[in-house]
Amino acid sequence: MKTVYFLFLGLTLIISQSYGSNYSTITIEDYNKTTTHIEPDTNVIKVALLLDTSNSMDGLIDQAKAQLWELVNELSYAKCGNENKPLLQIALYEYGNDSLNAKEGYIRQVNSFSNDLDEISKHLFGLTTNGGNEYCGKVIQVSLDQLDWGEQKNDLNFIFIAGNEPFTQGPVRYQDAASNACEKDVTINTIFCGDYNTGVQTQWKDGADLAKGDYIAINHDKRTVHIPSPYDQAILEKNKALNKTYVSYGALGRSKIALQLEQDDNASAYGEANAVKRTVSKSSHFYKNSSWDLVDAEEQEDFSYEKLKDTDLPDELKGKSKEEIQNYIEGKRKEREEIQNEIAQLNKKRLEYVATKTTAKDNELRNAMIEAIKTQAQKKNYTWE
Repeated sequence: MKTVYFLFLGLTLIISQSYGSNYSTITIEDYNKTTTHIEPDTNVIKVALLLDTSNSMDGLIDQAKAQLWELVNELSYAKCGNENKPLLQIALYEYGNDSLNAKEGYIRQVNSFSNDLDEISKHLFGLTTNGGNEYCGKVIQVSLDQLDWGEQKNDLNFIFIAGNEPFTQGPVRYQDAASNACEKDVTINTIFCGDYNTGVQTQWKDGADLAKGDYIAINHDKRTVHIPSPYDQAILEKNKALNKTYVSYGALGRSKIALQLEQDDNASAYGEANAVKRTVSKSSHFYKNSSWDLVDAEEQEDFSYEKLKDTDLPDELKGKSKEEIQNYIEGKRKEREEIQNEIAQLNKKRLEYVATKTTAKDNELRNAMIEAIKTQAQKKNYTWE
């Protein structure tokens, strides 16, 4: 039995774990390690999702949960010129919810930019709706001020703000927020949940135009369409094998293994095909877990086996020599790479099959976001494989 408690007080994070008689505390330093250090010359795609969580937005939140992994998968195929593939970081804000602090404009940063996809999924699935005052200009400005936006010439900085109330509400003029976004090389894409013309009349299109983004109108209550394929079961079996290649270590290890399985279950709750998309994401270069998995950690420049304590190791490696541990990890690495290649091949066949069954009206949120990103990324020499 385990319990995990999260308490956000300003910038303080306390995480405690209880495993029977064993007790450990994860410090803020441990938590910060879950986001991989980015080398100075590495291009990054940064996506901030600003989601209205007022009462009428249950359908929007549901679509976001159901399409997270497809968005990640599409971005994993991006390449900037002849350079290495970029990294992906996602930030999440909720706004317009009466349960949030009124003095802060009914806005909450759910997570800052992170490449910890399991944490992002957990936070997304934790969103609930309630009442609301929706201040679009305010939440945009808060995200511009709080987040660490990319400053390299080929970094991609995107805000996607979704809601259904006038864009003009709140104490911050959306025009000012858009101007500030342009100064930071941040593109704002607006997603109006309702009729296209109503969104235009309530300034959602103008908000996007001012920040060089796209205006999108969607039916947020339409259920996400997941197309099953003959390859799904084989991919899901590979997911089980993939999970067995993770070798947890340190204070984060056991809780992160549990979180990985929990997010597998969350994806499955939206159907088998959605669970398949998460498996594909887990086999991509975006899914790295060096803060708690020895296979990924070993690839980091600052990793050293000498720093590992025997108490940090999983039971199967306790008391083993450095050479024995290295051989074990190398075996898991080879096993993982083989499984990832098999998933990639199966997914290629899956995509070809799904393409014959999908219509342009399916999954409006995902389609709109991907189209906007690809169009805007072309200006910085990005292509898709």
